[in-house]
Amino acid sequence: MRAVLRSKTRKPDAMAGIDSPAERELVKFRQHFDTPGDKAPTFAVYKSDSVKKQLDELFHGKCAYCESFYASTAPVDVEHYRPKGAVHEDDTHPGYWWLGMDWENLLPSCIDCNRKRKQVMPQLSTKLLTLQEGPRGFSHGVLMSSGKKDSFPVLGTRAMSEDCPILDEYPLLLDPCRDNPEEHLRFHIDRSNLISLVLPQQSDGRDVPVVGINGADAAIRAVMEEALELGLSLRGVVSIHVYGLNRLGLVQERTRLLRQLEFLETLALDIGVMAQELKPDPAIRKETDARDEGIVRRLKLLQEQVLREMKRMARPQEPYSSMVQAWIDGFKERLLS
Repeated sequence: MRAVLRSKTRKPDAMAGIDSPAERELVKFRQHFDTPGDKAPTFAVYKSDSVKKQLDELFHGKCAYCESFYASTAPVDVEHYRPKGAVHEDDTHPGYWWLGMDWENLLPSCIDCNRKRKQVMPQLSTKLLTLQEGPRGFSHGVLMSSGKKDSFPVLGTRAMSEDCPILDEYPLLLDPCRDNPEEHLRFHIDRSNLISLVLPQQSDGRDVPVVGINGADAAIRAVMEEALELGLSLRGVVSIHVYGLNRLGLVQERTRLLRQLEFLETLALDIGVMAQELKPDPAIRKETDARDEGIVRRLKLLQEQVLREMKRMARPQEPYSSMVQAWIDGFKERLLS
């Protein structure tokens, strides 16, 4: 997950203007909830082509949560950050219906991050910190339910209607358009047994309000208790659990990319060594110096191309770019050590 500025993309046509389809849909829902009894209207505007187009542009065709390209596997799920029709953690909540057609509440999601289903996870997926200490891999993985669907755990007073102050809620799920994921999530990259896992950042807890959990199931409460005990980001832990950021298929895709980066790093370093070994000694002139100097120049150009390829893989429009940037940061540290 990487931070995205929603202001970089204009509001979709279906949601722009005081007489837009989104405003008309909102009026219908207000009328329904003011005089309940009639059949509820349906949410339709969020599925508009203009909405999908702008989300695709804003997120470069990637899932807002896991950074996978969704277009190559399945149509995008237009996801409601605050669920529109129900809240998994609160049976009495009607859903944040007044935000069902709000541009600020919509995100593109792959099926696995959005739809709740069983996924293979590391056996210690609820003990996220200990993933660094235990065996890597999924030979002892277990099936666990993940996927956001209509989950939205919060601290504080949950907004039950349009008139309630939404700022009284402290969401426990990360939104890349509102939050900086790097403050809550980090990549643990094991180079000895190449695998990439998302872990919660350390936290001093000062950013967490001293208020109770508003509707959370046993699994979420368990990861929250662990986070508080170990001084981990509460929002990071819950987001990893709900979005399934360490599910088997996703870890395999990220690890495949890590192998490419490992190869490119080795190649860049080996080319540098060869260039250094071939560099002529200015104190001893030989007949082959001109040839060797040409080879050294070509090797340096090749090394630059390799390094540019690594930088390209970290661009926002590339898959898993936040993980690639974490790798590059580690590469820079290894060069200095």
